[in-house]
Amino acid sequence: MAITNAPAAVIDADLIPVIDVAALLGGDPDAPARIGRQILDASERIGFFYIANHGVPRAVLDAAVAQSLALFRRPAEDKLQVRVSPKHRGFIPVGEAKMYPGARIDLKESFVWGLDVADSDPDVVEGRTLLAPNRWPAFQPGLRDALCAHFDACHAIAWPLMRAFAVALGIDPAHFVRHIGRPVSRGASVWYPPQPAAAHDEQFGVAPHTDYGCLTFVYQADVGGLEVFGRERTWVEAPPIDGTFVVNVGDLLARWTNDRFRSTPHRVVNRSGRERLSIAMFVDPDDTALVEPVCRPGEAPRHAPVQVGDYIRGRYDASFAYRAKAAQAAGAAGSSGE
Repeated sequence: MAITNAPAAVIDADLIPVIDVAALLGGDPDAPARIGRQILDASERIGFFYIANHGVPRAVLDAAVAQSLALFRRPAEDKLQVRVSPKHRGFIPVGEAKMYPGARIDLKESFVWGLDVADSDPDVVEGRTLLAPNRWPAFQPGLRDALCAHFDACHAIAWPLMRAFAVALGIDPAHFVRHIGRPVSRGASVWYPPQPAAAHDEQFGVAPHTDYGCLTFVYQADVGGLEVFGRERTWVEAPPIDGTFVVNVGDLLARWTNDRFRSTPHRVVNRSGRERLSIAMFVDPDDTALVEPVCRPGEAPRHAPVQVGDYIRGRYDASFAYRAKAAQAAGAAGSSGE
């Protein structure tokens, strides 16, 4: 059966869980348990939630948006100077991403970055990690400062939130954050052109999918289009709420919790008639962190243990055309002896 972009339901704003997480940053010893209960309820009741008072300064958000828009509005020849690297850093043009076999290409451009490491970093040189040098454009020096500040500020609330997730499950609060010295988290600024009114009914800005990693924060600038497949098995709008992040549980955290926290399918359809920008932060621990299901008494594990980096690399290979092209090129070089 075809997957179409039929309009989503509009959810009553009062039913959208908006969780105030300020107490996680203020040293309140009861905050992880209290907020953890709210997270668990939201995840089980509707499947997604927003966080407010998260501590990411508005100036940081505004700078990340402004710098990202400035990049995407540049000529294609400029952006292609920092085209995505084999380690998944840099600019990805329209046509390079689709979320599942048989889907149409996503109608979006992206710029991906991560922890800012050098070419000479020993782990990078030896190929031991998903970390990689970022591809900062020389023609726009402000992009680096803006996106690195966003990356750091998001982690400042991500790790306390991961502790609250653990408390909600009744396990050691540090369980998900024992290995976060060099996180392989990725940021992605994503630009969506207006979707033509006559576009095919199977065309998406981003086709329905779940995220690869543990936790995703999505900052929507001022244009909606994000839609979430809720627990009622219907698509519902997740409209922008000023100053908040939409939080999605990803596939790795679902595996880690033996599916008690479920990853939430979502999609983007830009029906606004305007350009749309969102900034996603995909939060994950270190490359070698082992994701082994946490089971309740008497419960069998539903997933095999896997390392964070191995899982994410596999998902990249399935989703991005540039990865397939690189593999084909490597195969051709190998067969010719080069």
